[in-house]
Amino acid sequence: MSADEVASMQRFKVGELVVDPGTPILMEGSNSPQLFTALHGMGLRYRHLENGERQVINFVFPGDFLGLQAGLMGEMGHSVEATTKMTLCVFNRSELWSYIKADPERGFELAWLAAVEEHFLGAALTTVGQRTALQAVAWAFVRIYLRANASGNGGNGAMRLPFKQKDLADALGLSLVHTNKTIRLLKSRQLISWTGEEVLIHDLPGLAKVGLTNVDTPEKRPIM
Repeated sequence: MSADEVASMQRFKVGELVVDPGTPILMEGSNSPQLFTALHGMGLRYRHLENGERQVINFVFPGDFLGLQAGLMGEMGHSVEATTKMTLCVFNRSELWSYIKADPERGFELAWLAAVEEHFLGAALTTVGQRTALQAVAWAFVRIYLRANASGNGGNGAMRLPFKQKDLADALGLSLVHTNKTIRLLKSRQLISWTGEEVLIHDLPGLAKVGLTNVDTPEKRPIM
C-alpha cells in the first residue's frame, strides 16, 4: 500500500479490538454496525443448523476481512468466533460506501476478496461432495498450509493450527471418528504430523497428490 492508501485506511479505521478465545465477533442473522480486519490470531466462520449442529464454513486467518456480507446484504449469513486471542481492526459499516466512492480501487479490492471467498467455498463444496475422506483431509491440510504460510503463520513445512479435529471434521462434513482415523492414516504414510497446535507437513507434493490438488502460490491479497 502507498502512503496515501495507508492514510486513507487510517481515516476509515475507528480503532482496534482485542478479543479472547471463544468470543463471538459476528453473529448469524445480526445487523452488525462494524466491519473488521483480523490483524492477529485465528477464528472460525460457521452456521448453526436447526438441529443444533454446526457447519464450519471457513477458517479465519490474519488479513481476512470480516462482516462484508452484512455490509452489503444487511445481515450476517454466518457467525464468526475467535479461536485464539485476536486483534481486530475496526471500521464503521456506515462509512463503507463513502470510503468506496472516495477510492474506487479499494472497492474493486473488496470485490476481489469476495470473489476469492466464493472460489474457496466452491472448492470446499466440491471436496465435500466428490473427494473421499482421505482426499478431503489431505486437500484441507494443503489449502490451510498454503494460507497459513501466506499469512505469516507457517513456513518450512510447519504451521500453527489452533483448531480442533472436530472443527476440521465439521468443515469437511465428516464424523470426528472418521476424521481422526484419516489423520492417523496420513501420519502413518509420513505425510503429516499434528502435535498440540502445530502441524508439520513432511511431504507437501505427496499430500497434494493424495488430495487431488496443486501446490500453487497464493496470490497477493489486498488488506483492508
